[in-house]
Amino acid sequence: MAPFAKPESVLRRADELIAVGQHAAALEALHDVIISKRSRSVPLVSLEPIMLKFVELCVSLRKGKIAKEGLHQYKNISQNTSIATIELVIRKFIQLSEEKVQEAQAKADQITLDGLDDLEATETPESILLSTVSGEQNKDRTDRAVVTPWLKFLWEAYRTVLDILRNNARLEALYQTTAHQAFQFCLKYTRKTEFRRLCDLLRNHLQNIAKYAHQPHSINLNEPESLQRHLDTRFQQLNGAAELELWQEAFRSVEDIHNLMTMSKKMPKPFMMANYYEKLTKIFMVSDNYLFHAAAWNKYYTLVKTQNKSVTDEEQTRMASLALLSALAIPVVSSKDTGYEVDESKNKSHRLAALLGLNRSPNRAGLLKEALSKNILKHVRPELRELYNILEVQFHPLSICKKIEPIMTKLAEDPELVKYVKPLHQVILTRLFQQLSQVYTTKFIMQGCKKGELSIRIDHATQSLTFETDLFAVDNKTVTDGPVLQSLTADLMRTQLTRLATCLNTTVTMISPEIVEAKKEAKKAAFMKALVGMKEEHKLALERKAIIERKKELIETMLARKEKEEAREKALRIQAEQEALKVRLAEERRKREEDRIRAEQEAIRKNESLKLAESLKNKVGVELNDEDLDNLDKDKLVAIQIKQLEKEKSEMATRTKAIGKRLDHVERAMRLEERPLLAKDYERQQRADRVYHEAAVKAHHETAAAKHAHELMLKKRMIKILDDYRQTRQEMEERRQEEFAQRREAARIRIEEEKTRRIQLYRERKAENEARKIREEKERAEREAEAARRAEEEEKRRAERAAQAAKERAENEEERRKLDIMAAKQREKDAAIEARLSGSRTGSAAPVTPPRFVPSSSGGEKPSWREREAAKKAAAAAGEAAPAPAPAAPTGAYRPPGSRATEPPRREPAPAPQEEQPAPTRRPLFGNSTGGGWREREAAKKAQQ
Repeated sequence: MAPFAKPESVLRRADELIAVGQHAAALEALHDVIISKRSRSVPLVSLEPIMLKFVELCVSLRKGKIAKEGLHQYKNISQNTSIATIELVIRKFIQLSEEKVQEAQAKADQITLDGLDDLEATETPESILLSTVSGEQNKDRTDRAVVTPWLKFLWEAYRTVLDILRNNARLEALYQTTAHQAFQFCLKYTRKTEFRRLCDLLRNHLQNIAKYAHQPHSINLNEPESLQRHLDTRFQQLNGAAELELWQEAFRSVEDIHNLMTMSKKMPKPFMMANYYEKLTKIFMVSDNYLFHAAAWNKYYTLVKTQNKSVTDEEQTRMASLALLSALAIPVVSSKDTGYEVDESKNKSHRLAALLGLNRSPNRAGLLKEALSKNILKHVRPELRELYNILEVQFHPLSICKKIEPIMTKLAEDPELVKYVKPLHQVILTRLFQQLSQVYTTKFIMQGCKKGELSIRIDHATQSLTFETDLFAVDNKTVTDGPVLQSLTADLMRTQLTRLATCLNTTVTMISPEIVEAKKEAKKAAFMKALVGMKEEHKLALERKAIIERKKELIETMLARKEKEEAREKALRIQAEQEALKVRLAEERRKREEDRIRAEQEAIRKNESLKLAESLKNKVGVELNDEDLDNLDKDKLVAIQIKQLEKEKSEMATRTKAIGKRLDHVERAMRLEERPLLAKDYERQQRADRVYHEAAVKAHHETAAAKHAHELMLKKRMIKILDDYRQTRQEMEERRQEEFAQRREAARIRIEEEKTRRIQLYRERKAENEARKIREEKERAEREAEAARRAEEEEKRRAERAAQAAKERAENEEERRKLDIMAAKQREKDAAIEARLSGSRTGSAAPVTPPRFVPSSSGGEKPSWREREAAKKAAAAAGEAAPAPAPAAPTGAYRPPGSRATEPPRREPAPAPQEEQPAPTRRPLFGNSTGGGWREREAAKKAQQ
């Protein structure tokens, strides 16, 4: 493989090859540069012109595979840095391909015109023989030879571009645009096969989106923009299929649209849905599915009537007529639903109903009822209104054909309604036999008995059919809909017991009214019971509804939170990937730039060495072979060059010295020889100058004399008009002076007006500036006043908040003091009770000094553990101060019975009092005294007294 060259050099070389007709060689050179791995390090600014020239050569040479390979490589190179350059190259590729097709068409048309030698000639023997053998005309053969290859290439270009751009969110817009261009190509040239292949290709790409969703830059169909683009493309596909009458492909396109709409969170635009339903009407009509054809017309009419308020009366009449007529054309008796096809038909009906957005399959009666609910009869044509009354309202088996015949004639004359004539014949025949079956017993054969729609028994022996007259026949719902004149005999026999029971019930009611009253009372009691339980059930239902709504809200909140978290994680992941990609790309660019600079420096050094070696090699006296050129570096070559230059300099000095001596001798000899010749030459020059001077003086005198004579003649001629000239000049000067005065006056007036206008303008601007300054000063003063007012209010609010805070602190302090007093009183009571108990135990009633109150550091009612310990010690000290009782006898000693009677009850010996520890000194909560408050001091005085 050839070494990688600079893109600029390759592009220049390609232009040179194209100039000499070597297009294939130019394409190969550009292809080598594009597919080279080193092209990834080439800047896109240098690579883009190469790609444009590359696609131009690929199109001119019809090299589709090479173009596809190059475009794939270029997309991989530039998709992370510049999308615009990819779009530019691909648009250029498509544009050139389309231009080639147009040129080929123009060329084929010109060939056809050039081939017509005689416009009046009809057929030649050669053309007749050729047409007999080939079966083609001249135009067809010319198109196949000239246009078809370019059509194939353009089709391959569309497929190549779609394959390159698929599943790439950054190139999605160009992908959809190319798909639309491909659809237009198929429509313009009526390419039905290519249209099917294009639809399959786009459908395959859509299926692969979910498969390759993990790839970078993949398309996310959850984004509304992407989904809307795909919907637009599918609607374009549906329109193209309908225009080409590819109804199977149109139905598949409808399914694709329905699948995309189910994925979308919002409905498409109304005009798109109208187009959707309109195409469905055509598809169902072609497939003879009159039921869903009518359902589609119903949806279309409802949508247009609801969304388009500006529809004309004529258009509304047309749509209403088609909607009603399509519903009337639905067969009453369907001959397609055999026993083994029921399940398949049901699944198909559900599938088609889903395409129309229906929850269940439609039916004829439902569609007619829905049409009547929209007051459609008011807008339809009069003959269709009459047709509806004949088929669905009136009962006239003998005159139905006579009444309907003129209506059917009008329908057959209308090109838009003629397609409903055939299904209407079946409906009319069904209605005729349904009504005749209620009047006559025998009639000619028909098919309506297959599904049991009519009460008919077929007799093949007599080639007739008999209407059902068996009194005990099973009810098979013979007449499903339509007007009924009377009940059949079999129906009367089947319902005789029911009618007898009804008559007996009426008789009993008339004979025994109390039974009716009892039923009414029972019914009333049931209603009351139901009303009593209804409120509770309603309450429970509301509670269940609230619970369900709450669960739904929780689920939606959780789903929203989950989606938000997933979106955030995805955004963070994408951001991290982008950052990592940026870092990696920056590092790769840095390395590529370093390698490029190093390679360029090495190439420059090598080129300089080669140039220097070549210059040395060309000089005489320096011998360098190829091995020396490869081994010698620049420094050695420079040294060799300096040595050679010095050698040449010395040789040049020697030669110059010798040449100087030779020139001195030659110059001296020449001067010796020319010295006697100089005097002769001077004399010759003097003679020649004298002759030239005399001739010049003579010529000057002759010229001056002739000029003087000519001027005298002019003076003589001009003197005649001198007076006229002066008079004319004076008039012109007076007229110019007058014009000058007028212009000066006009200029003065304009200057004065302009001066006045500018003075007025200056005064107005000055007044405006002064007014603006006054207004700004006023606004500034207002702003300052407002700021001062706000600051004053803020200061006032701050002072109020401070006063409120001080008041609250004072209240808190007061409350804390009250609580401390209450706690002190409680402790005094507890201490007194403890002292009395201690006195009762020791047998003394001496008063006990209450402990001094020390406010709790916590400021609350409950005393701390230090306060409780101090209270206990004070109580113990009071017990020791009381008089000791008489010494008791030893426990084990004998005591006379008399002394036992006066002996106090035996008690357990009191524990020895612990040594009193001084209570920790605390600062009182109120006041500066260390002896507590006045209440404590008063209590201590009373205890001492």
